Amino acid sequence: MMSMNNVYKLHAWFIKIGRDNHPTSLGHLLLGCTATSSPESLTYSRSLFSHFPFPDTFAYNTIIRAHAAAPSSCCHALSFFTQMRHQGVPPDNFTFPFLLKACARLQQGQDLHAHILKLGFDSDIYVQNALVSLYGGCGSVELAMNVFHAMRERDLVSWSSMMSCFINNGFAYEALALFQQMQLAENLMPDEVTMLSVISAVSSLGEVELGQWVHKFIYRSGLELTVPLGTALIDMYWRCGSIDKSIRVFNEMPFKNVNAWSALISGFAAHGRSREALRIFYEMKSSGLQPDHISITGVLVACSHGGLVEDGWRVFKSIGDEYGMEPTLEHYGCMVDLLGRAGMLHEAHEFIEKMPIRPNSVIWRTLLGACVSHNNLVLAEKVKERVHKLDPYHDGDYVLLSNAYGEAGRWVEKAKVRNSMREKRINKKHGYSFINVDQVTHEFVSGGNSHPRSDDVREFLDSIIESIRDTGYTPHTKNVLHDIEEEEKEQCLNYHSEKLAVAFALLNVKDSTTIRVMKNLRICHDCHSFMKHISAKFGREIIIRDRRRFHHFVQGSCSCQDYW
Repeated sequence: MMSMNNVYKLHAWFIKIGRDNHPTSLGHLLLGCTATSSPESLTYSRSLFSHFPFPDTFAYNTIIRAHAAAPSSCCHALSFFTQMRHQGVPPDNFTFPFLLKACARLQQGQDLHAHILKLGFDSDIYVQNALVSLYGGCGSVELAMNVFHAMRERDLVSWSSMMSCFINNGFAYEALALFQQMQLAENLMPDEVTMLSVISAVSSLGEVELGQWVHKFIYRSGLELTVPLGTALIDMYWRCGSIDKSIRVFNEMPFKNVNAWSALISGFAAHGRSREALRIFYEMKSSGLQPDHISITGVLVACSHGGLVEDGWRVFKSIGDEYGMEPTLEHYGCMVDLLGRAGMLHEAHEFIEKMPIRPNSVIWRTLLGACVSHNNLVLAEKVKERVHKLDPYHDGDYVLLSNAYGEAGRWVEKAKVRNSMREKRINKKHGYSFINVDQVTHEFVSGGNSHPRSDDVREFLDSIIESIRDTGYTPHTKNVLHDIEEEEKEQCLNYHSEKLAVAFALLNVKDSTTIRVMKNLRICHDCHSFMKHISAKFGREIIIRDRRRFHHFVQGSCSCQDYW
């Protein structure tokens, strides 16, 4: 790769021999600029381009490609294309893939498709692949599919682009189905990029069996366990609830960069194994690698989930003192969470007030959640006002405050919060859970009966709840409306989505298979207590992946040690 220093030397030589304005010489210099990754290369390339007396298609393609590759310069790529058209320079089949890449970064440019059709480049595979990526990045899945299905031939980029389109727009199952279709319809061997898309799809679904199949497929395909593949597998396994498999992949990797270490640290943090996250963090430092913002975030989350306040402070202070970096807003948020969970509410509040960067609604919301958890209503009300100024329509804030009033038995204030939600037409987000049984994913909604076997599941769940009352389970009804009878309060709690999902699993899977549930909201105190009793009664491990972390319930206890 040519350095900018060599470009400068070559340019000086052309000036010396009087060829500095010759198109061929300028073309060489322009190519040299685009081959470097120096920050000044783009500015210098624009200066060079301005000296072209009559830039041709190749020159325009070169300058457009250089700017399309840099996220901050994509607008320049579009400007050069506009200039190209005004000067009557004809684009070719290389022009549009570069241009469409810039448009995808900017999430615009769908009207360029009509121009491509007009010029007859719509059947070029490179142009078609770029169109699929463009539409996928803009959320236009149907248009991406139309281009994909119209292709007379497809290469690995075509399939990978369409899979990425599905994944990035929340269609993970469709992405996996497309991967299977590729294997049946085409004589193509998946490469690393394709498998990274497949791994990403499995990660979003959280299905460990699918993850194991993909892992075996990689080995059978003879693909090397590169750093990107290994890191993606580490991330996939812990997101599927199997941190131990993440550890195995990590240990098998012949080479690890900071991304691989960070993935494992984040996995330990999400699974409540805080001490191990800290150990890996310091092992990474001992190996000679400097932590980045992601690895620091991971270890701060681990400290937060484990109540390791002193360790968290030590890591936070090292960001500037040891690594010469500025803490990000996310790092500040982790510290607020760490202090808040530990009950150090006033310290957390003071920490926010002294932040050198303006706190966002997420940081104030984190403190609000901590105030509610520790029953500090006075501070909770103050913090709610701060959140309200930044984000007045977030349903979670109202629910948190409503729950706090319910815990304190202040029913009038609780009713006012709920009335305020109705007046502002703010709806509470429904809880739902997913569970995979016999390779079929079942969805359960809190209080809902849309599942085909809803009646059987509810009846079985009722019998389970009655049976564990003898072992000490008591429904936590404080947060339910005060103006209904206690029996009705319990009915409201009984049919939370994760309880329905677990009951369905117990009803249909009789062996000792681990029960894995994915939930969109944070697990409530009642469901947490319920899962502990169920794990002891049935001798089953239950793993709940909620919005923030994993809970492993085994023999009546949870991996979070009731600190979550």
